[in-house]
Amino acid sequence: MPSSDPNADPVPARGGAFTYVGSVHWEYSPELDHDPDPGEIVWTWVAFEEDASVGKDRPVAVVGRTDDRRLVALMLSSRNHAGDRRWMSIGTGPWDREGRESWVRRDRILAVHASSVRREGAILPRGTFESIVSGLQGAASPDVSGRSGKPRPRKGAPAAQGAGLFARLRRLLGR
Repeated sequence: MPSSDPNADPVPARGGAFTYVGSVHWEYSPELDHDPDPGEIVWTWVAFEEDASVGKDRPVAVVGRTDDRRLVALMLSSRNHAGDRRWMSIGTGPWDREGRESWVRRDRILAVHASSVRREGAILPRGTFESIVSGLQGAASPDVSGRSGKPRPRKGAPAAQGAGLFARLRRLLGR
């Protein structure tokens, strides 16, 4: 089904980010050195879910790498997604020039080659990175120490378990 988004662009020659299912090596190693790294917000073309031949340029949060060293990322939005469990607020940061609240989509993991990244934006604070990784929808609290693994579904988790950033931080910190 062709996209009805008037802002949709075809896949650029440099490539882009596409939906990914597979092992993830969670990693936090940001370094604003003109090479994209896990723990950074970067800009790349992201394929639409309904038609991967079109998409648009947008920021993504890089959270790790695939077995073949592609970057693993989650897309960001400045649109308010309050009440939508697929999205998690990460607040404001230097990646948005207008200082708008940003939201990360937790239920669609992307993979992108470093050469497909258009530019680096900012380093995610470590706590924000860990909240994103631990809050991935349908995932057990992933280990962010660099070990790999596929997110595993939570068994018997109550619906409210993932509610609230502070609750996730308390669980992450063991408090």
